[in-house]
Amino acid sequence: MPIQTLKVGALGTHNVLGVALAKKARILVASTSEVYGDPMVHPQVEEYWGNVNPIGPRGVYDEAKRFLESITMAYHNFHGVETRMIRIFNTYGPRMRLDDGRALPTFMSQALRGEDVTVFGDGSQTRSFCYVDDLVEGIYRLLMSDYYMPVNIGNPAEITLKEFAEEVVELVGNKDVKIVYEPLPKDDPKQRRPDITKAKEILGWEPKVDRSEGLKRTLEYFKQHI
Repeated sequence: MPIQTLKVGALGTHNVLGVALAKKARILVASTSEVYGDPMVHPQVEEYWGNVNPIGPRGVYDEAKRFLESITMAYHNFHGVETRMIRIFNTYGPRMRLDDGRALPTFMSQALRGEDVTVFGDGSQTRSFCYVDDLVEGIYRLLMSDYYMPVNIGNPAEITLKEFAEEVVELVGNKDVKIVYEPLPKDDPKQRRPDITKAKEILGWEPKVDRSEGLKRTLEYFKQHI
């Protein structure tokens, strides 16, 4: 949904910033680690400007969020709107849509159904998965702070997608499930890991739920809905 994605990030953000200005409200906008694109800096710090292909198939999301940050900062600087910006890294937990296409719902749904688990590329690309409760705590702390520059919120425990698929298959416990590999989509980031120094220093925040515990909680939800 490329055009709708761009409209939400651009026109939608413009609309809510206008409401915040009119109502003298504080506004927190949800940005994303995708503003870093396929990063040349690792782990990703907030000062890194990113490596994004603006006309690639993923660019509509990346650039929508980059515009979101730009217009939010413009409203802060020009109109004095009280703004907060969070850059959300990969997040998981109960209540995810089973078919949303992201790694964890795909792996868990396939394994529970006894289907082969699909990994794109050779599985060497990395992600860092943050449990939803930790994310919400980080969002709240940022909202209640007086810091208006972007802040990374994510779990720096990095893992390859191959290893992640293996963890999910082992947790589900279906020994007939195999991991299969499909071609890597264009511009898929090769690595993703947040530097959370700012979140620690400014918000006193860091993730508490380790991946093994978070996956167990998430699996219980998926078992009830598959």
